This record gives sequence, structure tokens and C-alpha cells, in this order.
Amino acid sequence: MEQQMQGVERQECDVLVIGGGPAGTTVAPILAEKGYKVVLLEKARHPRFHIGESLLPANLPLFEKMGIADQVREIGMVKPGAEFVSPHHEMSQVFHFADAWDKSMPYAYQVKRAEFDTILIRNAEKKGVEVHENCKARAVDFQSDNSAVVRAQHDDGREVEWKARFVVDASGRDTFLANRFQIKHRNPKHNSSAIYGHFSGAKRHDGEAEGNITIFWFEHGWFWFIPMMNDATSIGMVTWPYYMKTIGDRSLQQFLMDGIAMCPALAERLKEAKLETKVEATGNFSYVSERNHGANYLLLGDAYAFIDPVFSSGVLLAMNSGVIGAEAIDTCLKTPAKAAAALKRFDALMKHGPKEFSWFIYRVTNPIMRDFFMYPKNIFRVKEALLSVLAGDIFGKTPIWRSIFMFKVLYYIANIIQPKRAFMGWKRRTFNIRPVEVPPVYNA
Repeated sequence: MEQQMQGVERQECDVLVIGGGPAGTTVAPILAEKGYKVVLLEKARHPRFHIGESLLPANLPLFEKMGIADQVREIGMVKPGAEFVSPHHEMSQVFHFADAWDKSMPYAYQVKRAEFDTILIRNAEKKGVEVHENCKARAVDFQSDNSAVVRAQHDDGREVEWKARFVVDASGRDTFLANRFQIKHRNPKHNSSAIYGHFSGAKRHDGEAEGNITIFWFEHGWFWFIPMMNDATSIGMVTWPYYMKTIGDRSLQQFLMDGIAMCPALAERLKEAKLETKVEATGNFSYVSERNHGANYLLLGDAYAFIDPVFSSGVLLAMNSGVIGAEAIDTCLKTPAKAAAALKRFDALMKHGPKEFSWFIYRVTNPIMRDFFMYPKNIFRVKEALLSVLAGDIFGKTPIWRSIFMFKVLYYIANIIQPKRAFMGWKRRTFNIRPVEVPPVYNA
């Protein structure tokens, strides 16, 4: 249905998806294949640059279900594990996904998000989703008849209004609905920023380890080192607000380079490297929304919450939210009597991922937790369970939770045994995450 009125195109659909990243391009084709008319709005045009290039083994079954496994394999650098490098420990520690509880997911991929996201959005088109790129959602109005009207604008100035039965906010860090509802809040338990760029000529490990992601701790946070195909390596510095404040008159590029110089192990691997992209920054890195759903809308992936990229969980949580979101929407539209139960289940599953990852993220810079990572023991199978978390295997039936509980018990016991070290770690973290006014250097 379409009509012209006062220069604004008016159309109707069953589900309107805002955002063409991993969350939106997962939920949209699933619903389209169920017979719904699905419209997806993406403000940019793919391919477009994005960070979050490191995927997890738990992504791979999703690629198979979506029919894109071969395409992702063609662009992906095989990632068999994750390496942690600490300035306070002589040896680095490598976790191999093949050693996780479930041995059937021994690797993941590192991908250029421009290529990966393009595969996802073209797959959505192929599955029957009506995709509009260069089209930005501007406003939303929830109607008394339980429908919603979303107004959007194309790059050429054309305005369109879609009347939808259901709205999906998959707008990522734009947090379209959370901003309009004023329900987005800084995460009081975490606070960091990221500065990043792509390099060529970075020194990689030999053999299968070439594709491993490496996490380098340094005095003011940590770095990611993500090898990708065609000699591209993503380097990012995740740091605390107090350190961002020290940028002064330096450019973002100089600030990143100065940070790298403070991390000798990383500087060694980048001494022959050349920066190939503009250095960008993202602030307000950790946030959460008060809710993730209403009667006829959902917030998926980063549009709902984001913690920290240290465990590369972003794409997995986004795509998984698309899968569970599609199930909830299908129930709401087909069987309204079961909508409340479906949305309650969706809410629980959406909170599960961030909750499980955040426990580790909040403590990963603690010196006692760092010891646990650098000298892992498999007592009570805790190492296998930890590897399963690192692999993203937290939504299935893998029975890791008793061992994860034991890992936490051992961690708390270690804190009791080392009270001074534990207190100093807590004090340092409290100092790190305190809000600080920083210069407006961010791109997002």
C-alpha cells in the first residue's frame, strides 16, 4: 500500500527494522522467510567501515543456518584462539578454542566488517527483505491501535513514512529508541573509550597462530591486535576516561601511537607497520538501556546495551539477539495471547549474554583475575568452561555453569587470601571508571 501526501511517501509493512548491522540483518531475513513483509532501513551504504572484526566460534552455527557460511569463510582469517599478553608476566597465555568444553567449535574468523556486513545485508535482500540504504530513521510515533509510524529520510531528501505492526531497533550505538525514550544510561560499573585504526605490515605469529587475536594489557587499559586477510590488522586502544583527558593538543593518530609506544610487546609487533586508515575514536563505550522491549518494539544488540570488546562478544550478541528477537516477534504477531510470555523470555535471554560476559569484563584488569588468565588451571574443568565463555558458547546446552560457578568461588577465595592486593585492585578500578570530562574527539 502506497500513497503520496504532502510530499511524504506513506507505506505499510509488518516489521520495520532500523539498522543494517549484524542484529538487523539477522532478524530481518528470518522474519521474511516466515512470510512477513519486512523493511530494513540503513543510514549508510554498504560496504562501510566498522570495528568489531573479531568473531567467536559460536557465530559459526548461525552462519550455517543463515546460508552464508561459505561466503564468510572466503573473507575470514581463521582464528583458532586468543592470546593474552601482560606486562607483569614473563610468558603470554594462549587459549585454544579446540580445548573448550564443546570440541566441535575449534575456531572462529577475523573479518573486515565492511565485507562481513555487506554479506549479511545482501543475504537479507536475497531472502526477501526490502532494504533501503542511505535512508536514516528520523522519528517514531507509537499509535493507539498498537501500530507504529516511522519517518525516515533518504540521502536525496525524499521522506517516507512506514506504518508497521512491529519496530525493531537494531541501530547499534546510535541507540535510536533508547535515546527517544531517554532510557539509555552510562554503565556505572564500567567506563572506557576506544581509539583504533587498520595497519599493514604488522608482525604476526607463524603457522595457525597467525590468525589469533592478541590482547595486550598496558598501564592505562588494553589493546586489541586483530589479524585479517590481505595484510590488514586492526589495532585498538581501549582506555579509561582519565587517560583520554590527557590527549591535549595531540591528534587521535598521535595519541594512539603514543599509547602503542607505552606497550613494548605491541610496539615490537608494529615496528614495521604502516597505518592505512584514519584513526577514529568512540566514547561512552559502555552503556545500558532500562528496557529492551515494549508491546510492539524490540531493542537488539548494541541498540540495547554494550559493555566492552575485550572478549569479542559484540557480533555474537547482536546476531543472537536477532535470532531470539525474530522468535519473539513471530509469536507476538501470530499469537497475541502468548506475547507477554514471549517477550519475557526474550528479555531474559537478552540480559543473559551481557550478564555472563560482564562479570569477567569488570574484573579482567584486576591483578588477581589476570593471574587466573595467565596461569589457568583446569580444576573442576574451570579452564574448559572459561574457554567456552571465550568462544561465546553461553546460549546452548553445554553444561558449563557449575564449573563457571566454581571459577568464581576460586576467584573470591583468592581475593580473601590476598586482601591487600584485592583492595588495591578494587581501588584502582574505582579510580579508572570514574566519570571524567574529556575533549570532544569522538566520531560516535
